[in-house]
Amino acid sequence: METGRWFQIWRVMGRNFQFRFCFLLTVLFAVTCRAQKRDDEGQMSFSRDVRPILSKHCYACHGPDESKRDGGFRLDVPNRDIDFDLILERIESTDSLEVMPPPSTNKPLGVGGIATLQKWISEGGQYEEHWAFVPPKQSSVPEGSHPVDHFIDRKLDNVGLKRSPPADPATLIRRLYLDLIGIPPTIEQADAYIDNPTPANYARIVDDLFNSPRYGERWARRWLDLARYADTNGYEKDRDRSIWPYRDWVIRAYNSDMPFDQFTIQQLAGDMLPDPTPDQIVATGFHRNTMLNEEGGIDPLEYRYYAMVDRVGTTGTTWLGLTLACAQCHTHKYDPVTHQDYFGVMAYLNNTDEPDYFLPLPNAEERLAANRVKAQQLREELVGQWPKGPDDPEFDEAFDRWLEKQKRAVADWKPISPTTLESNLPNLKLVADRVILATGDTTKHDVYRLGFSGQEKAITAIRLEALPDDRLPGGGPGLTYFEGRKGDFFLSEFQVLQDGEPIPIGAASESYGDNQFGNNPVSAKLATDGDVQSGWSVAKRIGERHVAVFNLEQPLVAGREFTIQMDFGRHFPSSLGKFRLSVATAEQSVAATALSAEQLDRIVQSPIESRDELSLEFAMQSKPLLPKANAIRRLERLPVGAATLVMRERPTGQERKTQLHHRGEYTQPNEDIDPRLPSAILKDSSRMPKDRLEFARWIVSKENPLTARVVANRQWHAFFGTGLVATVDDFGMQGESPSHPELLDYLAVELMNKDWSLKQLQRLIVTSKAYQQDSILVEKESHSNRLLFRFPRKRLEAEIIRDVSLSAAGILNTNMFGPPVRPIQPDEVAANFTKSKWKPSEGDQRNRRSIYTYQKRTAPFAMFTTFDAGSGESCLARRDASNTPLQALTLLNDPMFVDISKAFGRRIESVDGDFETKATTAFRWLMTRKPDESELEMLKSFYEKHESWAAVARVLLCLDEAITKN
Repeated sequence: METGRWFQIWRVMGRNFQFRFCFLLTVLFAVTCRAQKRDDEGQMSFSRDVRPILSKHCYACHGPDESKRDGGFRLDVPNRDIDFDLILERIESTDSLEVMPPPSTNKPLGVGGIATLQKWISEGGQYEEHWAFVPPKQSSVPEGSHPVDHFIDRKLDNVGLKRSPPADPATLIRRLYLDLIGIPPTIEQADAYIDNPTPANYARIVDDLFNSPRYGERWARRWLDLARYADTNGYEKDRDRSIWPYRDWVIRAYNSDMPFDQFTIQQLAGDMLPDPTPDQIVATGFHRNTMLNEEGGIDPLEYRYYAMVDRVGTTGTTWLGLTLACAQCHTHKYDPVTHQDYFGVMAYLNNTDEPDYFLPLPNAEERLAANRVKAQQLREELVGQWPKGPDDPEFDEAFDRWLEKQKRAVADWKPISPTTLESNLPNLKLVADRVILATGDTTKHDVYRLGFSGQEKAITAIRLEALPDDRLPGGGPGLTYFEGRKGDFFLSEFQVLQDGEPIPIGAASESYGDNQFGNNPVSAKLATDGDVQSGWSVAKRIGERHVAVFNLEQPLVAGREFTIQMDFGRHFPSSLGKFRLSVATAEQSVAATALSAEQLDRIVQSPIESRDELSLEFAMQSKPLLPKANAIRRLERLPVGAATLVMRERPTGQERKTQLHHRGEYTQPNEDIDPRLPSAILKDSSRMPKDRLEFARWIVSKENPLTARVVANRQWHAFFGTGLVATVDDFGMQGESPSHPELLDYLAVELMNKDWSLKQLQRLIVTSKAYQQDSILVEKESHSNRLLFRFPRKRLEAEIIRDVSLSAAGILNTNMFGPPVRPIQPDEVAANFTKSKWKPSEGDQRNRRSIYTYQKRTAPFAMFTTFDAGSGESCLARRDASNTPLQALTLLNDPMFVDISKAFGRRIESVDGDFETKATTAFRWLMTRKPDESELEMLKSFYEKHESWAAVARVLLCLDEAITKN
């Protein structure tokens, strides 16, 4: 009973001291009985009864965190030096200076806590290893008994309770459909069971639902909560991202009943598997769901660190059921996870690059050949697309100026290889054809410093070729990974030095330059002005070769070494990813061109004869025709499918070091940390995983005592609304002990023994009598339903509420997969989408299942938020379940539900028959069961008053039963 309730009784007794004395004895007896709970062997359980008290009241000062430990005294592990007499003296003390815990902590033990510790000490003060760190073992079950019912019934018998009778067939079949596929049965599907409610028929329906494509859509949505899936990057810019192929992969994995161990390994390390398939690469999108800050001026490495922090915490929640995030700043105060362990787990995940991945298209080469034929046709027509026609004098003038520039680009260029490659951070590597490739991390101001040996002749000009590569963001040539700038670069300074002195640069030009930011000019010349705010970029022509030429005011001395230094960046990371340098010894100033050497030769040798060909090249590079030219260029590139975000292990020799950060601060790294796991969950350090793939395999190995329990518990939570461990995201010392520990272990071992099949585990749960029992509350119910003497009624999840409504209205679009869609939203909510307008999808696309709804992190779909769905900003293991007036108003007035109500009303009206037939049919589309006479009478009265089936539909959609799983 709550403290407030005790106090009310105390006040009602007034000054009757005899009653008050008897009352105190009763309270003391009740608390003492609670404190002296015993297990089947008659002993107090340390794990169940004592550790929760120590964890709550003592571990903060006397627990794992050595830096916070008071006087070196430790209570979280067995200790020969523990003075139990002193403990008793301190917890029983009435002296505020002596009593433990100190009054300043505001965590008094209370009568019950003291009694429990007294009893535990009197029985010898024995410790037990925390239950979650002990490998699960499967208890035997009597032959012929259902395992779930065996353990549930045994607990109920201990407290003199029985399970409720079976639910009526209509309630049960609706419950089963909502749980397994997330939409209610049709009337025909429901009647197929209601008319024949046998165990065999029930089992057949269970199998049918597991084979339904709707199954994966329902269960993938729960996994996406853990994966913090969303369709935008987050933070202030919150631009769109393309990662929906990962969402589709999850749906397919659930539908195929991919073993959970493989499901795990592919998401954590699919790219490291031998010859990974496209699906296995897409699966690594799990940890690319972290948010991405695209603000100018940020330190990209800082936000990469925050992404790693998110990945460690998410991994701990999703697979280990541990609050690893608590050890980011210091050793965990309650669980045996040290500060070093935290960064040891980070080290497994930290050695990755984060590229885009384009889904391969079938017959890509054949498509490319066809596209190139079309592109050539469009090229030949391009000159005629000049704004005023090809006969416009302006065309001839612009072409002649361009042609003269091309003539000035003729030079005898010699590619050169650097003898030294240095940068502040990116890894520079010389590859084939004297090309330099930059990989790895970048900063908002990267500096490349390249040393070259002396040349035979005095150098007068230097050419920089920025080269595309499919390994780079957007196809390159830049390393910029932000949406809208992906694949661009910003060369802010280009310097040539000899004997330590800068060589002045005169004329500089580029084959193409464009700025992503309005009308601010960009050019190669601006990369020589000493101002890091100005420079050269190529913005709108990503994935192509671009050239800049820098003419020296004084030649480099022949035979002497020289250095080229390039500075990149303007508020954001924007370095070159692939490039080549060449030198020339021309007597005159040289210009930049994108033309090949062969084309330049033709210009010099026969400019008149090659004019038609050259006019096409001019048209492809002229600003008035740039949009059409870019469309042609896209046709000439290998066609690829949708883009998604994936992980890729860094190559050997480019491993990223992980450092421990003091107090978890990005700015305070102080020591290198190797990959490692907490000793509490991996006791044999000789079997420590060495890399991310080994880590993923260990996560789902039988050596790990946590994952199978965590996964089994999460399935139970999905069906019953509360896990066997209520704290589904915390199996540590602060988490709740399992209500049915033997059942939890049975399910965990069963999951592992049955090839990690989630469908088999779920089948075991839904075929139990515990799952099939009635949910009706017992009159004057005095017991908590924690032991499940009835089925718990729970409100449906946000997405299921919407899907149920669409299904009842007969307008649910069951097309699967693909980019996200946008349902209707209230105008005032849509107004939040200032940069990406919320335009509802056309036609029945807006009625796709809710798992396909576009999710913007900074402005999530309003109806989902109202009904407690997550935003995708962080890992969510358990949704809240609130009950607010706004939920009722949403069901009644949200334009989406008004639209659904109209369609629902038209569907009702189309039913043949009288009012009772129509109303009964409509009622069953939502609730499955038939309405009783009083319900029909109320619906009839309402219909006669409003004369609108749409109004009746609106009422039905708002009923508590419509949004509840009974």
